[in-house]
Amino acid sequence: MSRLSFLAVLASACMIHPALAEPGVVVSLAGVGDRVRAQNPDLAAARLRIQEANGRLTQSGRLQNPELGFELSHDPRFRARTAEVSFSQRFPLTNRLQLEKSVSATEVKVAQAEVREVERRLISQAREGIVNVLAVRQRRELLRSQVEVAQRFTDTLSGNAAKGEASVLDAGQARLETAGINLELRQLDAEEVAAVGSIKPLLGMHPGETLYVGGSLPEMVLPADAVSPSSRPDFQATRLEAQAAGQSVALEQAKRREDVQGGVFLSVDRSEDEPGGYDREGMVGVRFSLPLPFWNKNEGAIQEAKAREQRLKQETAALGRGIRLEAEAAVAEMRQWLTLAKETESTLLPLATEQAAAAEDAYQKGLGELVTVFRARERRLQLQASRLDAVKQFHLARVRYETAAAKP
Repeated sequence: MSRLSFLAVLASACMIHPALAEPGVVVSLAGVGDRVRAQNPDLAAARLRIQEANGRLTQSGRLQNPELGFELSHDPRFRARTAEVSFSQRFPLTNRLQLEKSVSATEVKVAQAEVREVERRLISQAREGIVNVLAVRQRRELLRSQVEVAQRFTDTLSGNAAKGEASVLDAGQARLETAGINLELRQLDAEEVAAVGSIKPLLGMHPGETLYVGGSLPEMVLPADAVSPSSRPDFQATRLEAQAAGQSVALEQAKRREDVQGGVFLSVDRSEDEPGGYDREGMVGVRFSLPLPFWNKNEGAIQEAKAREQRLKQETAALGRGIRLEAEAAVAEMRQWLTLAKETESTLLPLATEQAAAAEDAYQKGLGELVTVFRARERRLQLQASRLDAVKQFHLARVRYETAAAKP
């Protein structure tokens, strides 16, 4: 996040929280992804998978250690003895070591894609939490405006009741309505605290740290970009796993021929030759052993590797189709919520506002009942809340779309 963007978010947070004096973490919908990448402990732990895979890559494709042997034998009287020193090494007859290296290199790429997948899911959860917080604040601003209207109406009725120009019961009913709206405001405060609490672990915050959510929900605009499954890290990981499985088939086939062993030896022999004394002889030679593939040709491992390759290929195709359907469903949902929000704002809300004003005017002129005023206001508040809920659901659907499309 640039310095200018950070200052803008901080200023927004200060407007929402005038008492912002103690240090804390400030995030917005646009910048929460950077905080998750930098501080989330689960993501930091997931990155160690890459180091594990790199360790396996370093270890793979190596020859077995050579063997150094020593042998000593003698007769029961310790007069004749033989000593032998040998050195041997195993060598593969196939390109097994190169194949092992290729499989491990592909597994490193799989680990990298899996880490990006963990990052994608964590950022999606954090963005949904930010949307919930901002939606609660919009609803609270709506209720605060309703409280102001209800309080003015209550003060007017109370004044008229004190003069004997209005019913005391009506004034009490108006006070009750105002108190009910204030109670809803307190409930929204609790909802915001819960929503903020759900975001903190995703940002890697410590107990006692304060989180300030800045910014606001952006304009509702339908995305125009097509979704490509190849941009999704889980699709990349599955495709790479299928590639590694194909390499494993060749590796298991190469394992049908076990390693050969070759080496050299040096032996010294001391034997008794009566009546002439003792003879000493030295010998240098070469040894070679070749395993015969009679009983074990690695058929089971080859069959398993082939089946795994086919399974992963089918899973890759199914995942690609699922990604497109996921993005398509999110766009369709966004379109519905956008239509609902626009219809409510342009058609229903003006009508409800007109009806509420007419009901209040009729009551003050003695031509209507107070319950009609309350019902008209309640209906208008419901429509305003429905519009805000449509905006919230639109942005939650957009987060799901951006998650499906692996948007940064």
